[in-house]
Amino acid sequence: MSICTLCPRSCGADRSIERGLCGADDMPRVAKIMLHQWEEPFISGTHGSGAVFFSGCNLGCIYCQNHEICKGDIGAYYDAKSLAKAYLKLQQDGAHNINLVTAAPYVPEVVESLKIAKMDGLTLPIVYNTSAYERVEAIQMLDGLVDIYLPDWKYVSPLLSDKFSNAPDYAEVATASIIEMYRQVGDLQLDENQIAKKGLIIRHMILPGCVDDSRKVLDEIVARLPVSTQISLMCQYTPQPHVTISPLNRRITQREYDRVISYALSVGLYNILIQEMDSAQSMFTPQFTDMI
Repeated sequence: MSICTLCPRSCGADRSIERGLCGADDMPRVAKIMLHQWEEPFISGTHGSGAVFFSGCNLGCIYCQNHEICKGDIGAYYDAKSLAKAYLKLQQDGAHNINLVTAAPYVPEVVESLKIAKMDGLTLPIVYNTSAYERVEAIQMLDGLVDIYLPDWKYVSPLLSDKFSNAPDYAEVATASIIEMYRQVGDLQLDENQIAKKGLIIRHMILPGCVDDSRKVLDEIVARLPVSTQISLMCQYTPQPHVTISPLNRRITQREYDRVISYALSVGLYNILIQEMDSAQSMFTPQFTDMI
């Protein structure tokens, strides 16, 4: 991929000879493939979500819960045919869906792999699990191939997104990409077993000391999308050992979480998933020291 402009960074790397700012080169690198039990209940279900964790990330949050893989240094290389085989193996193993985690650096290859897998018998819903820091044009490439979009909506404040993710334009970019996601798949739909089959699910992880910005994120959702939009309000922020700056060096408090939940209800959102506070544990984060 020469002169890469796939994501909002538009770093211009020739990924056939060097890595982009996302840490990716010209072939998808996969850090882990697994039946993931710790997604939202209608994603993981009883058998698990067929998660494919891609290595590399174009956002690079300083507090990243999957920081081991965000630089693109871990995992094995997969071409489109190999990815398709991996999806089909997850289907054979009983996964409820195929969950593409942080695939943004590899959208063209992912598109090809999905087309191959569907021709070879893949029938599971496809989940696109993303930071939402993606160009609308990239999301449009996935139209008709992705059934469920699972984006983060991290910030509204450019000061926070610059400080924590080196992306002062995050809110503008994420808003546009999420609106396109909703245009493609609409509101969340569940099957007879209460497993997601189509639709948009917006995740928002509350960060310590950032309740005011969380409220603004919810305001943006109400302004841009129907109040029926499914929201996953996450309290699972877990401080990583390398993060020492305040307030990211602590977990959120029950009071902070309750304030965000109350505000969501007050602005009319009603399809809201909440977590138990003990979900903020590293045991719920996949380990990437070996491949499955």
